[in-house]
Amino acid sequence: MSDLPRKAVTRTAKLAALPLGIAGRATWGFGKRIVGESAELVGRELQQRTAEQLFKVLGELKGGAMKFGQALSVFESALPEEVAGPYRAALTKLQEAAPPMPTRTVHAVLEERLGEGWHELFLEFEDKPAAAASIGQVHRGVWHDGREVAVKVQYPGAGEALLSDLNQLSRFSRLLGPLIPGMDIKPLIAELKDRVSEELDYGLEAQAQQAHAEEFTDDPDVVVPQVVHQSDQVLVTEWIDGVPLSEIISDGTQEQRDRAGQLLARFLFSGPARTGLLHADPHPGNFRLLPGGPDGEDDWRLGVLDFGTVDRLPGGLPGTIGESLRMTLDGEAEAVYELLCAEGFVKETIELDPEAVLDYLLPIIEPAQVEEFTFTRGWMRSQAARVADPRSPAYQLGKQLNLPPSYLLIHRVTLSTIGVLCQLGSTVRLREELEEWLPGFVPEDPADGERSVAEA
Repeated sequence: MSDLPRKAVTRTAKLAALPLGIAGRATWGFGKRIVGESAELVGRELQQRTAEQLFKVLGELKGGAMKFGQALSVFESALPEEVAGPYRAALTKLQEAAPPMPTRTVHAVLEERLGEGWHELFLEFEDKPAAAASIGQVHRGVWHDGREVAVKVQYPGAGEALLSDLNQLSRFSRLLGPLIPGMDIKPLIAELKDRVSEELDYGLEAQAQQAHAEEFTDDPDVVVPQVVHQSDQVLVTEWIDGVPLSEIISDGTQEQRDRAGQLLARFLFSGPARTGLLHADPHPGNFRLLPGGPDGEDDWRLGVLDFGTVDRLPGGLPGTIGESLRMTLDGEAEAVYELLCAEGFVKETIELDPEAVLDYLLPIIEPAQVEEFTFTRGWMRSQAARVADPRSPAYQLGKQLNLPPSYLLIHRVTLSTIGVLCQLGSTVRLREELEEWLPGFVPEDPADGERSVAEA
């Protein structure tokens, strides 16, 4: 039996303690201000203490608590450095590890799902997990045909734990909001809840991974492991070695950071165009840098793991995204506004100034305005501050815009990827990837119906 449901009372108690701790610190902060300390200094210290407690609790749990923590961790670039610094190590830990389940539980799942003779399927099987995540853990092994494999075993009771944790977190999402400026926590939790059943289905994950593996076979830039075997609660795929992106973030060379960032952007935009699927869990634990790219051993390729959450986009990314980006760069305020209205980004009951909308969007798409752009935590913080300050015009306008349901996951994946690029500090030729892969970004040539080549 898994320790997830058995310790449900303990898990709920730990999560329930979070809002009490936040409320207590708010009272402490009020007292500090009464005695004359700066509201800004008190606010920063309050935010830091809250964040430290939050990630300490999330780091001790699996299930939805860890899933939420992983989703939140890619946005740490938006936090002030004095707040983000003390717990960045805890965020990295969330991206790469979780407490393992007992060996006897692993063996019980394998026997139930692969049969009593499951040992015969492997030449070798390591009982100690190589990695652990929110709903399962990965063991290294050698399949009976000699291939090195990753064996992903789902925690028994993972579904109940996911929903229980996320329901608990959603009850006090308002209190967690100030942790990430400009980030609305409640829709993030709601979207994670909507994806629970899909992520628990290893059959769907196997299909998505194999589709990518076949499309990216022999690709010079991206490596996706082939699926070897799949059953309920067990997924066996080829093993790939490499340097986790979390290590590149903490200790990588600038060359590695730039290469990782370029390939991450390339995979984000090329995946939907090539497979009709968008990898929708872009935290650093799901990516590796592998030596041996197109220019030899000194070059790098991007290894991609975990296809449990994908967005199904049969026609690729919506052309509306590319068209609105291009027209925004060209300063076509009226055309951009009309397109956003048609797609439901502006509700029928609201009328906005097209020029104000253009002013709101331009800073966000700054990376696409130049041939190459360096993503930094400072840039991310400035963007977050711009849209999170209630006194700013950007904040007021942002509150009036609407995000249609079909764009929710695309929006989160894009923001998460930008967060990772800022953690990496990568210099990326983003416009090059947009021109190559984003429908509508390069206008069609009316003479022959083909896309013309846009100049950076």
